[in-house]
Amino acid sequence: MVGNVKLKQCSIFFLGWIAYGSLYLLRKPVGIVKSDLESDLHFSKSKLGCLDTAFLLPYAVIQIFLGQLGERFGAGKTFGICMCLSGVSMVMFGQVSNYYVMLTLLFLSGSSQSLCWPNATKVVGAWFSETVRNSMFGAYGMCGFAGGLAGTSIAVYLQVHYGWRSMFFTPSIIVIGLGILVTLVYRLPMEQANLCYLTEDPSATTATKQLTDHTPQQYSFITLLKISTVKEVAFGVLCLKVVRYTMFLWLPMYLLNQLNYPKEHAGLFSMAFEVGGLIGSPLIGIILDRYFQHNSLTGVSLSIFLSAISLIFYSVTSSWGMIFNTVFMLLAGAFNCGPDSILTGSHPNKLSAMVAGTGGAAIAGVVNGFGSLGTVVQGPIIGFVSELYGFQAMFYIMIGLSLTGAYTVYTASQQLQHLQNTAAKYHTTVL
Repeated sequence: MVGNVKLKQCSIFFLGWIAYGSLYLLRKPVGIVKSDLESDLHFSKSKLGCLDTAFLLPYAVIQIFLGQLGERFGAGKTFGICMCLSGVSMVMFGQVSNYYVMLTLLFLSGSSQSLCWPNATKVVGAWFSETVRNSMFGAYGMCGFAGGLAGTSIAVYLQVHYGWRSMFFTPSIIVIGLGILVTLVYRLPMEQANLCYLTEDPSATTATKQLTDHTPQQYSFITLLKISTVKEVAFGVLCLKVVRYTMFLWLPMYLLNQLNYPKEHAGLFSMAFEVGGLIGSPLIGIILDRYFQHNSLTGVSLSIFLSAISLIFYSVTSSWGMIFNTVFMLLAGAFNCGPDSILTGSHPNKLSAMVAGTGGAAIAGVVNGFGSLGTVVQGPIIGFVSELYGFQAMFYIMIGLSLTGAYTVYTASQQLQHLQNTAAKYHTTVL
């Protein structure tokens, strides 16, 4: 029986890891294809910018309000079907030339992918006990960074050898195939025959075990926001994502124009932040489980604070050469990206077990969706500020946001402590 459970845990984890990571095979080509769309289809730069918004805006908004659809229709099925819908949308995107049809298809793809993360984390989180959940989500969070690197590599290869339209066909077929597999086999423990619901440890108290007996209910967005720590964590994620996407999208230009890196070096060294996230995600998960088991949000707030410190050192030493640039950007990426899967995956699962009648997908949708609004607003804000005050002002904003995010998450950690004390005192769930 134990061996069967271990096998199920491994299969659910790796299928979910590969499946969610594969979605980046669809996201990355949208940025790479812009030069082709400008030259072949004569799209203006403003139109190209709107393509990003067409994907990112529904991705953020829909999961805020509809993340709990997985509670009603099944998290695994919702995850798999949305993967298939996104794949179909992007297959068609690569075949058309009309700008407004492309906008519509990107909107559909963003809408579909918006429900993938909340439901993927609900399923995988249910298969692991709380004692290892941060470590598990830390490793699970690597899929986005690994998928991003793979998505860029595959897209560039297909673009060079087969043309820009091929960048969407092959990755979409991969995503559709994985989506079908997820739909068929990706299930919660309670949906598996002869397997118990594994959200808590076998040694947990009776009162704690009772937390998993509640059937998730449908709550409004406002009601979900009123749950302790949700709005604080959501705002912390927003701060993190503004910083992260600023690094992803503006760092190459900063290295090229401000620090006078050669073009090829600017592109190469701009990946340091993303590589830092790939390393930091599992390491921070392990550290949280080992040293911050009782309240992981305290450790997360410390990590975000250290990301601000790393950015300060990066800003101060930016003219000292590539070695200093790379070291501090790696650290900033590790401390910024590492907590992401904890805040948007591990914490919502923990919170859903503590608050009667709520589901992890609903809470994760609110937290990750609100945070993803940062990806929408960062472009205009950073562009405006850097144009008026220079690139150095961009770092002041990111340092300020990191410090704000650290404080907000620390505030949430104090609320979580109170929530846990209340539950322990009265041996019951709390609303």
